[in-house]
Amino acid sequence: MFRYICSMVTTLTIKQAERISKALGDPYRLKIMEIVSGQNNFIQCCDLLSGFDLAQSTMSHHLKQLVDAELLISEKDGRNLKFIVNKDVCQAYKEYINSFLG
Repeated sequence: MFRYICSMVTTLTIKQAERISKALGDPYRLKIMEIVSGQNNFIQCCDLLSGFDLAQSTMSHHLKQLVDAELLISEKDGRNLKFIVNKDVCQAYKEYINSFLG
């Protein structure tokens, strides 16, 4: 079983913040984050797909963008993937944005 876990993030680089901002710049990805964050545990890819009127390949693209930005953690479960929010990265992004507010 493969599990990708990002190490504890305390501060983001500008490049990391840019990647996260781009990933969140799509309404479908925002909705995916909303759904996944509402779960206490991992959510299966097929369960996510059922909530959208998107092709499987399009959903895979959106999920890949969120995983590449380290906003989601993916885990292989047999032939399927399941996802959970990477709370450390989300917290670091929140702190990055809040740093502009003084």
